[in-house]
Parts: sequence; C-alpha cells; structure tokens
Amino acid sequence: MTLVVAVGLCTVDLVQRVTALPAPGEKVQSLSVEVAAGGPAANAAVAVAALGGRARLSTVLGNHPLARLAAEDLSSCGVELTDALPDRADPPAVSAVSVRASDGERTVVSHNAAGVAAPPLVDLTSANALLLDGHHPALALHAARSARERGVPVVLDAGSWKPVLAELLQYVDVCACSSTFRSPSLLTNPVVIRTNGPDPVTWSTGEAQGRVAARRVRARDTTGAGDVWHGALALAVGRLGAVPTAAEVPALIRYANQAAAVRIQHEGARAWVKPMLSQMP
Repeated sequence: MTLVVAVGLCTVDLVQRVTALPAPGEKVQSLSVEVAAGGPAANAAVAVAALGGRARLSTVLGNHPLARLAAEDLSSCGVELTDALPDRADPPAVSAVSVRASDGERTVVSHNAAGVAAPPLVDLTSANALLLDGHHPALALHAARSARERGVPVVLDAGSWKPVLAELLQYVDVCACSSTFRSPSLLTNPVVIRTNGPDPVTWSTGEAQGRVAARRVRARDTTGAGDVWHGALALAVGRLGAVPTAAEVPALIRYANQAAAVRIQHEGARAWVKPMLSQMP
C-alpha cells in the first residue's frame, strides 16, 4: 500500500453551517455544528486514507483534551499519527470555520502553529512520498532533507509564502501552489503546479507546460477542498514512486481534481470520507 507521510499543521476545527456568513458585529444562528481535526497536512492525510492509501501525519498536538479529540478523529479516519511533542499541555491550534449552506463558501479564523517549536522528529520508514505544508519549519526541513537522502519524492502545498520556504524549496520536487502564491524568486522546482479555483490548473516542468480543466460540480462545502487536492496529488506521486515526468503530470492533476470535486459535493467535515473511493475513476 502506498504510504504518504504528511508533515505540518493539525488544528481542531469548529465548523458551523449558516444560512448567511455573519457581517461585522452580527450574530447568526447556525444550522449545524461539527468538531474535527483540520489543517492542511491533517486534511491531506485524511484524503490519502480515504483514497485507499496509507497516511502518516507528523505534527504537534500534545495531550490537551482538545488534542486528544483531534487524535481520535484522525484515528477513526485511518491516519497514523506521529506527535513531535506528545507531552505538550497547551491546547492545539484551533480554527473557527463558517460554511454558507447555499454554495459551500466558507470563512476561516485560525491561530495556526505560530510560536510552537517542534523538534525534528519525522518517521519516513517505507514512505513513497512526502507532503509538506510549510508549518512547523524544523519538522519540515528535517523531513525534506531525509526524503532527499532516501530518494522519496517531496510535494509541497505552498499555500502562502513562509520564511522557511527560502530554504525548503531546494528539496521540493513538486511545488503545488495557488495562482495567488508569490515567491521572491522564480520557482525552479522540477514540477510546478498552480491551481486557479474553478479555472484550469496550470503546470510546468523544465521541458513542457500545460493546462488541465477543473471538474465542474455543484459545491456544497468547500472546506478543506484544497487540502484534499494536495493529498490526492501526493498519493498519485507516491504511486509513481518518483518525480513525475511531463507526460505524467496531467493525469496526476486530473486525479487530484476529481478528489477535490468529490469533497465539495458533500456537506460536513467528514461526510465525504466514505464516498470518496467509490466516486473516484
């Protein structure tokens, strides 16, 4: 079974569905409430497991009651957890998510992992691919260097520029970012992919470039869709077991696009997990 090791952020997400997103100073009544593990690396790991792969998440949670809640949720989704600070008593990062019921659009307020110093402890045993989100810099750099030594392809979810990327990018084989991502210098990774919301995904390698159309579906919940996309991409790279060639990149993107399309058609933090595999090509 293909193993993807995801390294980065795990949060506790409080997700509420609302008829309308609140304006400043306004109170609204929610339609439903869910609590689940979240964060780019955690959501991607859940996607890998839902797609039939083996997922190992390396992050920081600790032993706070909220951390245990997240750990139990990840375990129920089939994700193996490696906690770099298992005795940490402080609460984990928490995100407040509001999802508009009519179209699945959401707002997120999150503390992320700012100020948390994680030791460089990552288990890459049997890994076929490494996925990084840039959070927990010491973990990310250690994992990337170890992957390079082992010949494990490295995929980066470059959601936004972080200082660690100045050093981390040299170890990245597939840099997957959004159209709004801005790097201080030209991205020269072997594969660079840019998502554009509902518009075509663009990609380039040293020898070619192209576009892949996104799947057009009715969105019911967009929360974590990008994370699911990156998890699916990392799993597809892991199944190759190598840096993808220009001829292979479009198929990997189509696979990730389909996984994200499945996610956004299901309301709720975990409603998409069970149907995922059956709705993939």
